[in-house]
Amino acid sequence: MVGDFSAIEPGTDLSGYARQLIRMHDAVIAGGRSPLRPRPLVARSWSRVMAAGLVPDQPRARSMLAVDDVERRRRESSLSAVIEDLTQAVSGLTDTASPLMLVIADAEGVVLWRYGAAKVRHRADSLGFREGARWTEDAVGTNAIGTALTEASPVQLFSGEHFEQFQHPWFCTAAPIHDPRTGDLLGIVDISGPALALHPAITALVATGVRLAESQLWRHHENRLERLRSAAGPALATLTGPAVVVDEHGWVAHAMGVAAGRRVAVPSAGRAISVAGLGMCTTEQLADGWLLRPDTRSRVTRVELDLSGPPTLRALGGESGWCSALSARHAEILLLLHLSGRRGMTVGQMSEALYGDPDHAVAVRAEVSRLRRVLGSVLASRPYRIAESVSLTIDLGSADRLADCDFLRHTAGPGLRARCGIDFGR
Repeated sequence: MVGDFSAIEPGTDLSGYARQLIRMHDAVIAGGRSPLRPRPLVARSWSRVMAAGLVPDQPRARSMLAVDDVERRRRESSLSAVIEDLTQAVSGLTDTASPLMLVIADAEGVVLWRYGAAKVRHRADSLGFREGARWTEDAVGTNAIGTALTEASPVQLFSGEHFEQFQHPWFCTAAPIHDPRTGDLLGIVDISGPALALHPAITALVATGVRLAESQLWRHHENRLERLRSAAGPALATLTGPAVVVDEHGWVAHAMGVAAGRRVAVPSAGRAISVAGLGMCTTEQLADGWLLRPDTRSRVTRVELDLSGPPTLRALGGESGWCSALSARHAEILLLLHLSGRRGMTVGQMSEALYGDPDHAVAVRAEVSRLRRVLGSVLASRPYRIAESVSLTIDLGSADRLADCDFLRHTAGPGLRARCGIDFGR
């Protein structure tokens, strides 16, 4: 998590600063001048919100999910396993005497849980800040939950930094929670309350809550691997050769006869998978995971990345004949790894190539994780690279060079465009 993301400095006169921010809000949004300027994060958010057509003194009506839909989202959320831990961590700040409220939203910004005194929850109800409401920027303007989702980073907003005037009496502090296994965004933890109740320690409390949630999620993951090891015992007892047991995400629960790493490509039925030290392996469903064993028939897998139209990856030859449509981002990743050869790319290098800076490691890991779920054995990691058992070719259609490919001329990845010799002015 990024370091301090506070909206205030220790010792700030909250009442006076709130008045200054409200005056700044009114002046800047009206196109006037103000001696106080919004923080860059706030300015970016206001720009997005105004482009979406929101008006500061006319809040959009809050659309609320039905109770059954909220309950379904709670059941399906990985965060349900750590809610009790989170509430215990901040119990002293959300008891009946506290003006603060703990809020947990999912990855789409829908509020799933709220904890706090009845008085503060009642005040939040008047803003539509309740279970089932979607608190994204396009729905309710600049707010910590929605802006943290958009910026993919922790956010604290104080008083007039909110876009909607009706939110000016509030502060909110939010940070994303990610799946420690995959890097996927799971949701947002937020602490909100009356603006004049803001304390500099709130940022540390939210950061602690995120670390606690992610560490508990990892503990649950390790417990699942232990259960998978136990369930795989009878099957492993009958084997004489090397084998690896992994969960549905490719995390290694047990290895026999090989020094496997912590994770392999995500297995799928009917498709061989490359495992370091074993080569190509067959996959067999086992309890809540997979049993991987060397494939004695294994050979180099030939695949083609077709960029002549919508990006597609297909197998060449063999009997499987599988074909997978790819997003533009996933096609960029595959092409970057193809150009990098066997040396591959680190997370930082991939971030530079896709986003122009090394600061998007979480986004890179999440994208590669999603791509591995689709392609399985095509990708290897540490560093990211095309697996040794895979031969990848590129189909550019009528283009003779990468620089002439329509897909590449329109790609957003500055590093990839530069590698392909594309003029940024084209």
